[in-house]
This record gives sequence, C-alpha cells and structure tokens, in this order.
Amino acid sequence: MCSSKIRASLKRLKLHVLLGRNYSSLPGLIGNDIKSLHSIINPPIAKIRNIGIMAHIDAGKTTTTERILYYSGYTRSLGDVDDGDTVTDFMAQERERGITIQSAAVTFDWKGYRINLIDTPGHVDFTLEVERCLRVLDGAVAVFDASAGVEAQTLTVWRQADKHKVPRICFLNKMDKIGASFNYAVESIREKLKAKPLLLQLPVGEGRAFKGVVDVVRTEKLLWNPNSDDGKDFERKPLLEMSDPKLLKEATEARNALIEQVADLDDEFADLVLGEFSENFDLLPAEKLQTAIHRVTLAQTAVPVLCGSALKNKGVQPLLDAITMYLPSPEERNYEFLQWYKGDLCALAFKVLHDKQRGPLVFMRIYSGMLKPQTAIHNINGNCTERVSRLLLPFADQHIEIPLLTAGNIALTVGLKHTATGDTIVSSRSSALAASRRAKREGEKKQKENSEAERLLLAGVEIPEPVFFCTIEPPSMAKQPDLDHALKCLQREDPSLKVKLDPDSGQTVLCGMGELHIEIIHDRIKREYGLETYLGPLQVAYREAILNSIRATDTLDRTLGDKRHLVTVELEAKPVETSSLLPVIEYAASVAGDLSQASREAFENGVHSACLQGPLLGSPVQDVAVTLHSLVIHPGTSTTMISACVSRCLQKALKKADKQILEPLMNLEVTVSREYLSPVLADLAQRRGNIQEIQSRQDNKVVIGYVPLAEIMGYSTVLRTLTSGSATFALELSNYQAMNPQDQSMLLSQRHGLS
Repeated sequence: MCSSKIRASLKRLKLHVLLGRNYSSLPGLIGNDIKSLHSIINPPIAKIRNIGIMAHIDAGKTTTTERILYYSGYTRSLGDVDDGDTVTDFMAQERERGITIQSAAVTFDWKGYRINLIDTPGHVDFTLEVERCLRVLDGAVAVFDASAGVEAQTLTVWRQADKHKVPRICFLNKMDKIGASFNYAVESIREKLKAKPLLLQLPVGEGRAFKGVVDVVRTEKLLWNPNSDDGKDFERKPLLEMSDPKLLKEATEARNALIEQVADLDDEFADLVLGEFSENFDLLPAEKLQTAIHRVTLAQTAVPVLCGSALKNKGVQPLLDAITMYLPSPEERNYEFLQWYKGDLCALAFKVLHDKQRGPLVFMRIYSGMLKPQTAIHNINGNCTERVSRLLLPFADQHIEIPLLTAGNIALTVGLKHTATGDTIVSSRSSALAASRRAKREGEKKQKENSEAERLLLAGVEIPEPVFFCTIEPPSMAKQPDLDHALKCLQREDPSLKVKLDPDSGQTVLCGMGELHIEIIHDRIKREYGLETYLGPLQVAYREAILNSIRATDTLDRTLGDKRHLVTVELEAKPVETSSLLPVIEYAASVAGDLSQASREAFENGVHSACLQGPLLGSPVQDVAVTLHSLVIHPGTSTTMISACVSRCLQKALKKADKQILEPLMNLEVTVSREYLSPVLADLAQRRGNIQEIQSRQDNKVVIGYVPLAEIMGYSTVLRTLTSGSATFALELSNYQAMNPQDQSMLLSQRHGLS
C-alpha cells in the first residue's frame, strides 16, 4: 500500500493526534518503517505486552519510562524529571514536586511488539495507584537504585505483585551513581525479597567508570559511545580471549551459573542440557536459553536481572528487548473467568480521570471480546447500561482516536458517566447472565459455593482505611455545590479518598492516606476546579476499644401520629481478641429462633451506627462483640425505631465500660549517613519511637522501627533540618495499638480543651 493511500485511510479512521509535545508523525509510521493500519491499531495478541514500572520513590521509574519512549521513537527530545517536562508526569503537582502521583499509561511499539506501559507512583501515600494497576498488568519491571538495593517501598510493591501473581524482571538503575554496587543490589534482592535473581547482564565498570553491560546469554559486550548525547549510539561486540580475557572469563562463569540455575528450575531445559550439551555449555544456543528463561519468569520461580543508567542513557534498549522476550503476552496469563464469557466482551475499568473537555475518561483493560465506539456496554457492579462514545489510545496526556479495541489491549473510553474504578464491564446484561449460568455449572462440578456476582466480577481493588482526616470548607456557602461536585469527581478518580459529613458541625471532612495525599487533593481542587478552599488542622484517625464486658437495657417509647412505637432491648458488649473493624454480632440462644429477618437487620443497623462514634473521641469502635439477649417489640413498631433503640442502648453500654484509645502505628525506615545517626535517633526517642534494628547500607545507616502517626506530622521538614537534607524516610501503616494511660489522658485533655 503506498504512503498516500495510508494517509487517506488514516483520515477516514479519524486517527488524529492531539499534539502538545513534539511527537513523531504517528505511532508505527516512524521513519521509513510503514506498517499496515490494522497492525498499528490492533496488533496480534501474542505481540502485546501490558507492563508496569514499579519501585521505591526516586529509584528512577519516570526517567526509565522517558528513555523508553525516546528510543522507541515516540518523543523527539529527552524529558527530565528535574526540568518538569516528562511525558508521564503531566499533572502540575507532579512536575513541581518531581514525583509521580497518578499512574499514567503510555502505548508504544518496539521491534514489532505493542507495549502498554504504566508508570506507577513510589510514594506510600499513593500505594493504591500501584495496586490498581497491577490488577490489569501481565508483567512488571521492578526498578532499583543500584546504590541502595531493596528499599522500604520496594518491599511493599513486590508484595503487591506477589498477591496479583505478576511475573517481573529487575532493572538495577543508577549504575553510574557514586556508591553503586551491582553485587550488593543483587544480594539484597536475594535476601530481602526472597527471590532467585538470574543475572542476564554484568556491568562494565561501576559508578563513574560505568561504560556499558555484558550480555551474559550471548557473551557479548554492549558499550555506549561516551560522546553520544542521547545514548542511541552503542556497539555490540562478541567477547574475545584476545581483547577482553578478564571480562570473557567472568561472563563465561556467569553464563554457566545461569544455565545451571535455569536447569534446576525448568525440567524441559534440564533434559536438553544434560542430553546434548552436558560436555560443553558454550555450545548451547542463546535462543534455547532465552526460551527457558521466559518459562521460568512466567512460573515466577526466578527473576531476570538487568542493569544500566536511565539518566545517562545506558542499558535501556536491552531492557526493552528483555520486556518483549521474557514477560508474558495476555494469552500466556491464565484468567479463570475467561472460559465463562466464550469470546464475549469482558473488561475491567481500572482508573478514572476527569478531562475538562471530554468529561470522565475511563481506562479499560479488555480481557476477551472487542469494544467499538458508539456501542452500549453493561456495568455488572453498578447494574447499569452505558454507551461508549469514543475510544482513545493513551500517550500519557496525549490521545489518539481508534475505531476498535481487541482482547489484551488497554485503552481509554469516553462517554461513561457512572463507571468507577474496579467495575467489571460486559457487552450486555444477557451476556452476563449466560456467563453466570456457565460459571454456576462449573462451580457445581467442582462443588464450589460462590455467589453468582462474586464469580462474575473481576476482583476489584482492596481500598485501605484512611489514617488522616481534616475539615474542608468552601470560600462561601454559595460555592458548596461546586466543592461537592469537585470532591465527587476526585473520589471517582481516587477511591482511597473518603469524604464524609460531620453530623455535629455539618462540616465536610476529607479522609486520606497521608499529609501529602491531602495536600495534593487540596491543590487539585484549587487548580482544576478554581476553588480556594480552607483546610482545618490535620487530625489522626484514632479508634476506640473496650476492656471489659458490660450489659445494658434500654426502652424506647414514642407515639407518632396515632401509632405507638415501643421497643425494649437488652444486650451485652464485650472485647474480642482478634482485630476486627466491624463489630461481631451474636444472638443468645433464647432469642435466635424468634427473630424475624427485618428485626435482625434493624438490630445490626443499630449496632453498626453505634460503633461509628465511640464515647471518648467520637472515633470508630473496633474489636467489640455485641450479643442480643432480649428484644421485645410492640406490634406496629417501625424498624427505624428498633435501630434507634439498639443504637442508644449500645452507646449506654460503651459509656459504662472501661475504654482505651487505639492509635495508628507506622513502620518507619530512615536512611541516614553515619554522622547524623545520633541526632536522628534522639529525635525519634522524643517522638515515642520504638527502634527495631539499625542496618548498614553501603556508607549509610538504615534505621527501622515503629512510631505513632500523631508524632510524625511534619517529620520531613524536621529530618531535613537535622541532617542538612541528606536523609530520606519511608512510612507505611503497620497496625493500631493501644495508647498508654498517660498519653491517652493527655490527648483527651487536649481535645476537650480545644472543643
């Protein structure tokens, strides 16, 4: 097909590119590489890779993504996090702070493969963003700082990837940094992540001497031209006894060790090695070894390790080759629910963005079937039908319109008004019912008892409980509806943000994952919705618990109109050993048989509403079991009155019991140089910190311990002052722990003094 015909076809398909940055002409039409239109829009499923880039904050995820886009021909200039001009960090807040807040999806092609890549945040306040994206990925690249190895947030994202069974490869970034150590980083992966690293590359030099990498599989060296500005100019040479005797010896030893490692993990490869190549491993073809590494990566019994320096443009092209070679295509991942849809549409909405011009944009991962614009789809979670008006391929904040989307792809949909994060999308209600019947038959064969909805819904995202809250007020009451609209949109985008109304003061309360999270939300309301809101002081989400068993009786007698509502309830509240946010509800033998379903529901509603506000601080009550001993209801009494009486009776019982406050305890990891260690430890002791251990990491010390969240507010500023800006820290919620009586009485007197 000649190029003029291709151009005409492109116009017909409305594949218009909204250029905000200097992009190449059109994906797939780069230089002289002209591909068929169909392969640009819908490549074969075996050629698709859905991958995420995940790591600790500042390991170099966004810079790596930026280099990947440049080498694949999608940008014409190298973006830099420090300059604030990267493709994936496109929000104003991200560019100012130099961190990733939202996960951005980017689509590009590399050597005939379509790669949908998602750059995820590393900051603990945005862990949900990572969780949400891992749900729809087939593989991941874990980026490490070669001088630090495994860090606190690396462990968190690794655990999340384990939970979703995502195969991954490791990229040791920052090999050019002073203090970078390949062996140290590999050892930390082995020890801390309990993973088996497969060394596919060795560095040529470390720190400032880093020049390139040795390809262990092919025993070749890749050296980058030091005079090249953009890292495109590098040469691949075979290692020879004449020129590189030392490197060749290291590479041969590493290759033999790699072959033995893979043979231990893969039986098919072991048979091949022991049969044909037992005498001489050097004769083993690289392709056979690569196929075996691909199988081992898919089975998640080991992780391939590569190295490089994204900032200095070294090692990124081999990383792209490894992504296409070792990470799975969508058809290689086994999703149990696909058999029930028999090729019908099944997709997961994993993220919602709000665009001023287009309205809500929903990121979709298609598992089976296909999706076209102007078609109706059915949302199983919301039980509603909506229409998709347009489909877009995402290039971070630039989008290209496409005429259809097939299985295995990720794209943006325009026109869905009610779909939220974690919703399962099918072609129609009848399709969902047919899939449900197939699932039911399969379940009966395997004697599995699941509810129909559970079997059909793709697992959504577990949303963590917020730990911080503060009040938010509009500049005037006239702006309250605008603020409500802004918060509603932000909640659809970010399910970890909770908004509630304080029943006593009538104020709107924001609940979030941390200081930075709430600060970003406040900033976005100002920039994106033009509202100058006022935030109250940040407060910690405490919880309450009781220490002893207590019984209470209450009677509610009301006459409304000509109807008399009379309820008498007797119940017992007692502490439970296991940690449970929701109250455990039990019925005494004397009442269990006589209660109607409506009365049970009314009782349970009353218990839940009473436990939302404890007697000490008005915080939720947890770890409590409530037993109903007697419930006498006058005929004609409404269920609302039963709930009200139960709620009042339980509050009376909670007030009588001995109570304690539970406070959130954070896992803290501070990385600090030796000379500043003692002031940091002294400061943590003042903050009621409990130091677990102090590890050595190269020239630095890593302090690991627990500290109450209330004591850690504003810690980043204090730590910068104490250590002249050289230390870093990572926080993660550990659990809720009882306060000691002295701290509890101080907190209560503070609260009552303020109120």
